[in-house]
Amino acid sequence: MSPNRDLLLNTGLLRPLTDTSFILNVHVQPKASANRIAGLHADALKICITAPPVDGKANKAIISFLAQFFSLPKSSIHIDGGQHSRSKRVRVSGLSPNEAREKLSEILARRD
Repeated sequence: MSPNRDLLLNTGLLRPLTDTSFILNVHVQPKASANRIAGLHADALKICITAPPVDGKANKAIISFLAQFFSLPKSSIHIDGGQHSRSKRVRVSGLSPNEAREKLSEILARRD
């Protein structure tokens, strides 16, 4: 198992709430050249977003990006904490924590 995948399983990066919802710790890099998952930053998933951090544009971009990544409607993604910070707690509903771990592990394995 890769170091990123070990970290994904052994940290607070993803915290289950129910069978179909979880909290995801995210570190946002706004004004990036492309929207993408850049890897891990401490105990958070680092996501680069092209939107600037003004007027909630980066938050909307994070919601859109994660909805597309997890194949969920935008209404299933909610920023619970960190509205004005690069570090955010994002609640995801409609997907099991195990399915989310699998999707994240796949993309992080490509980064190793």
